[in-house]
Amino acid sequence: MGKGLKLKNRDLRQLGYTQGTTIGLLIAAARKYFPVTAKQEVLLQLELLLEKPEAFLEHEVFGEFAVGFWETKQAAERNALKPMGRSFEVFGAALIDPATLEQMHVAMRLPVAVAGALMPDAHVGYGLPIGGVLATENQVIPYGVGVDIGCRMCLSVYAIEEQEWAKYRSDLRELLLAHTRFGMSAFERPKSHPILEHTLFREISTLKSLRQKAAAQIGTSGSGNHFVDFGVVEVSAFDPALGVAPGRYLGLLSHSGSRALGAGIAQHYTKVAMDTCVLPKTAKHLAWLELDSEAGAEYWLAMNLAGDYAAACHHQIHDRISQALGERCLARVENHHNFAWKEKQTNGQELIVHRKGATPAGVGQLGIIPGSMTSPGFIVKGKGEISSLSSASHGAGRLFSRSGARSNFTQAQMNEHLKSAGVQLLGGGLDEAPFAYKDIWQVMALQEDLVDILGTFEPKVVRMEG
Repeated sequence: MGKGLKLKNRDLRQLGYTQGTTIGLLIAAARKYFPVTAKQEVLLQLELLLEKPEAFLEHEVFGEFAVGFWETKQAAERNALKPMGRSFEVFGAALIDPATLEQMHVAMRLPVAVAGALMPDAHVGYGLPIGGVLATENQVIPYGVGVDIGCRMCLSVYAIEEQEWAKYRSDLRELLLAHTRFGMSAFERPKSHPILEHTLFREISTLKSLRQKAAAQIGTSGSGNHFVDFGVVEVSAFDPALGVAPGRYLGLLSHSGSRALGAGIAQHYTKVAMDTCVLPKTAKHLAWLELDSEAGAEYWLAMNLAGDYAAACHHQIHDRISQALGERCLARVENHHNFAWKEKQTNGQELIVHRKGATPAGVGQLGIIPGSMTSPGFIVKGKGEISSLSSASHGAGRLFSRSGARSNFTQAQMNEHLKSAGVQLLGGGLDEAPFAYKDIWQVMALQEDLVDILGTFEPKVVRMEG
């Protein structure tokens, strides 16, 4: 009876089965239950088992499989995208390509989506667009935060007016080379920091294996578009929130995130989310975790730890350089732009607001919106605009992908542009060429309702990987 049933893995895959372990167990069960001559009958039963598992819950052989298939089917129905997504505000639609808009429309069809917005620097990302803001009620989407958890900006303004420091430009170059590390490079003797002794590194198994790498990379910056720049900070009018008198000062601006720690957290919990939250292929990277689930609560703690670690990296960068510079810092402005926050809305509802490449811009909240290596960044103060979920852009936004920039521009073009802009570049490459980015002035003009501009940062000595 059934021992010689000639079922193969490909027979079940043709029916729609995907899990190799399950396929093997099903074939073994079928061989024990069905006669050797009944292959077509077996395949018919297995097809029905996948399509209508609820009909097999009491089956003596397939019942145990049916329970799992039925739970998966119910979860898929619960997680099905809505035919029509929620509406969302688009700031600067003329600057946003159709693929990015479509990606945001998919996100707004999630059954857990409550509100959303798209910033003028938006472009295609994984799951949620870069420059996308998405709010849920009690769910966190790991890819709604992104791989580089807590990627952020940090600006130090020094009490040195432009005419005093311009003659020391070559010294600024050497300071950046000596006191920054990028990509795979690290300091021979990394500084210690209290964040590395956080109890979560012992309490959450996922974090245990990441601590050693975090300790080695602390105080360093990532690759790609991450940078540490010296430049001119110009403040045109006094604002108590910034607390700096009008003038032109030396500024140090850094952009980086949580390095391998954040990437490891994102990869682990995204997999958990995708395994437990079945979504259509177009939305699979938007899988979520319920915050009151064990995995969701763990991710939330780990995400916040990664954010604090990213802040610690920036502070060490700025402290190293400030000490070497021997100058007093007048003001420091910093903000995350890859993160999720619990925020109370005007109606009292608490939402989880994911900002993937978007700057928090609550009422009176300070932030930095950078341009490119030759265009200014902006010190901003949020207006708390409801339609943007109190958010603004996190930069100029890409016009060209990295490969597109490398194939469309030449090193000679880039060198000439840097020379005309008066910018000295240390490291960097064509993938980060200024031409690869949107016009930051246009981007800022499209978000006048979101932020007030308190000052600018004009890059002069730019340090990147390489």
